[in-house]
Amino acid sequence: MEHRLIFAGFGGQGVMLMGQLVAYAGMLEGKHVAWIPSYGPEMRGGTANCAVTVSERPVASPIVYEPTGAIVLNQPSLEKFGPLLVPGGLLLINSSLIGRSSPRTDIAQLCLAANDLANQLGNLKVANMFLLGALLRLTNVVDKESIMAALQKILPPRRHNLLPVNRAALETGMEQAASSVRPSRV
Repeated sequence: MEHRLIFAGFGGQGVMLMGQLVAYAGMLEGKHVAWIPSYGPEMRGGTANCAVTVSERPVASPIVYEPTGAIVLNQPSLEKFGPLLVPGGLLLINSSLIGRSSPRTDIAQLCLAANDLANQLGNLKVANMFLLGALLRLTNVVDKESIMAALQKILPPRRHNLLPVNRAALETGMEQAASSVRPSRV
């Protein structure tokens, strides 16, 4: 199976990190991967997105034209990438910052108040990890332990104290997705 994913939001929300983690985890699992970032002109707070493809076969292009899944962290990202999902695709929405879901009825959607959940854990910077956990649960694109191994390699040693809170966020996101309505196709 091939997963063509978009991660999108404002710079500083951990968009690129999510994409890097999925790509790195895919490599750790021996899968074929492609990762390509796209930044707005601003240094921080501007738009940012990345495309990730994880496949059992070689990936022909890193550019994702027809995503099978997307995590959107802000309203502009919902408006830009929601319409691009293939029918039957999966859209994960940070409902802490986005006040509505997509009007599409041919995709599976999960709204998760990621910022609120992150504040409950005491670290707003892990909001992205709740949505990533939900993606893992609903798609099985890569294993949670592969994400944690990738995170340990990406984070500098002085930041390894953040591994437990990231794991907690991933696991809570997975639990939230498990209690949601199961998508028809992911």
